[in-house]
Amino acid sequence: MVLTDLVVDSLIIAPAILGCVISAKSWVAVSNVKINGHPGLKDPLLADMKDAEKNKIVKAMEEISGTIAEGAMSFLFTEYLYMAAYIFVFSFILMFFTDWETTVSFVWGGATSIICGWIGMKIAVYTNVRTTHECWAELRRGFDVAIQGGAVMGLSLVSIGVLNLWILIKALLAFSPLRDDILYEAVAGYGLGGSSVALFGRVGGGIYTKAADVGADLSGKNDYGMDEDDYRNPACIADNVGDNVGDIAGMGADLFGSFAEATCASLVLVASSADLKAQGWCAVMYPLLVSSVGIVVGIITLQLGPSMYPVNNSDPSTVEKALKGILNISTVLMTPVVIYLSHVCLPEEFQMTEGGVVVKWYYCALAIGLGLWSGLLIGYVTEYYTSSTYTPVREIAETQKQSAATGIIYGLALGYLSTIIPVLALGVTILIAHSLCGMFGVSLAALGMLGTMTMALTIDAYGPISDNAGGIAEMAGLPEQVRERTDCLDAAGNTTAAIGKGFAIGSAALVSLALFGAFTVRAEIKDVDILDPWVFTGLLYGAMMPYAFAAWTMKSVGEAANDMVKECMRQFPGIMAGTAKPDYYTCIKISTDASLREMIKPGLLVICSPLVAGLGFGKNACAGLLSGALVSSVQLAISMSNSGGAWDNSKKYITGGNLGPEHVKGSETQKNAVTGDTVGDPLKDTSGPALNIVMKLTAIISLVFGSAILKYSNSAGGPFWIAA
Repeated sequence: MVLTDLVVDSLIIAPAILGCVISAKSWVAVSNVKINGHPGLKDPLLADMKDAEKNKIVKAMEEISGTIAEGAMSFLFTEYLYMAAYIFVFSFILMFFTDWETTVSFVWGGATSIICGWIGMKIAVYTNVRTTHECWAELRRGFDVAIQGGAVMGLSLVSIGVLNLWILIKALLAFSPLRDDILYEAVAGYGLGGSSVALFGRVGGGIYTKAADVGADLSGKNDYGMDEDDYRNPACIADNVGDNVGDIAGMGADLFGSFAEATCASLVLVASSADLKAQGWCAVMYPLLVSSVGIVVGIITLQLGPSMYPVNNSDPSTVEKALKGILNISTVLMTPVVIYLSHVCLPEEFQMTEGGVVVKWYYCALAIGLGLWSGLLIGYVTEYYTSSTYTPVREIAETQKQSAATGIIYGLALGYLSTIIPVLALGVTILIAHSLCGMFGVSLAALGMLGTMTMALTIDAYGPISDNAGGIAEMAGLPEQVRERTDCLDAAGNTTAAIGKGFAIGSAALVSLALFGAFTVRAEIKDVDILDPWVFTGLLYGAMMPYAFAAWTMKSVGEAANDMVKECMRQFPGIMAGTAKPDYYTCIKISTDASLREMIKPGLLVICSPLVAGLGFGKNACAGLLSGALVSSVQLAISMSNSGGAWDNSKKYITGGNLGPEHVKGSETQKNAVTGDTVGDPLKDTSGPALNIVMKLTAIISLVFGSAILKYSNSAGGPFWIAA
């Protein structure tokens, strides 16, 4: 059975529209939560509270959430102005080296990513205070609101991404003379636009959030013994703004870029196969169909989750189970769906190139399945190394009894060890997928890992929403039990955030390799020989890039945090004496200015390096650079993210009194843990996650400029200015 063109288009459009409708419905459900202090609700936390006291707290909650929202949207608007300027300038470069189709695709992809980031940020800062308000009543209600807010981002981002890519393809087919693989090489500009926005979102957002976080910790916790989110700390609002900037806009743009790039790489490879084109529109759109059916799977998962993994008010551990259950359900449901989709869309057997290996339809289903399940495995391995439930983090906590230095040594070792299983999983996935389907199999594995992206984004957005909810509860003066409930939500969110980071890194590695494969096709590279001096030179430079990128971003966090500490220490004497109020806006401005200023240099490194290597030194040097950047980035990203996550949860484990009453808040052990957490902050939330972009953006730029790189290479693959 071959699907008709109308059915194929319907299977792309209908899920995307349905996803937008369910997203809007979730937004309405969140907006229906009225911040009124729960009048008439019989609850121990409300029974003895007078109306005047409740009204005072409600007013404070609204003011605090309004300040967070204002700071977040102000930063996002300013950052998007920078992005718009970049898109405008880079469009002229694309027009010179490529064609108008690629330029339009680039602008369309960048605009789509910006719209999705804005939606995510808007719902996050709208949901946080409502999560706090519902936790005032009970834990389950707070969880439900936070998940609904996360679902708005997860469903809307993927739905808009799929719909806009389909619209772009249809528009180019209607108005452009380009066809087949040449057309889809132009469509790859969509991925370049999305990934370019992700670069600035990840780097700028990461610097913002950690400058505020580290500054708040160093000035408030260590010097004045303040609680997390103490309203007297001038940096606490900037810290809460940063949670949204980094983990909502940044992570959303990152995974949108991965989706766009993996789909574009697959489309390029499909369009280069005569057998798949002969099968019809269903085979050509097969990569996009994988993502569209993932939307439906996500919607079904949201319906099944509450009944299969219910949250119990008296058992906080059910929150984490419910979050992980969302990933489990979506992975299980997605498996048979992609098998059936492969069967109806692809021919029984086909060749990707004339005279190439024969590929069967179920090879493709297996490649997607490998990506799907290896993504889940990487997520759970990440959880093992970063959750205080397991031995690795508890070992760090034990070493912090002696000194901060021993805890940092153990944390670094943990990060390096945590790369082993994810790298093996990626290696096995790549080996099998490539052996069965060539580079097309690798691109499908990347799509498989991103097949549950709606749910991955849902639980990722849940994290900063819950974190903000706790901050609002603390600053508004809600009862301690409310903060305990929000901390429960936040602790589960930290675990799933670590899973999300592992998921994002793994998918970035597969996406980068798929893009690299598409680049070799476009640049006519038969093999990459490391004995070639240009290849090896590029390899060394590419392997160095992640270290330079990480160093610049970490140093930026350190400099901005230093400015933040100085500002806080300037304000504290008056605040502690009761003669002055915290000036939150100055601290927000410090983070904003630093992040926008400091994101430029790392961005230029990633954008310019493949262009200089390819146009200046030939396609072989560019191929070496991409190989080095990919292999180096994936190891460094995993180790940095997991070391930082482990130090963070070790601090929480100690602060919770799990090492005994002599090692609680205020003890030397806890101060050692705070030091480790502070060191780990830029690793796990700035440099580590941003390395995903290094892998992907270098590869997509090389693909988009592939024809130009080929033109500026000699017949042996070296630079054009040396005769072959």
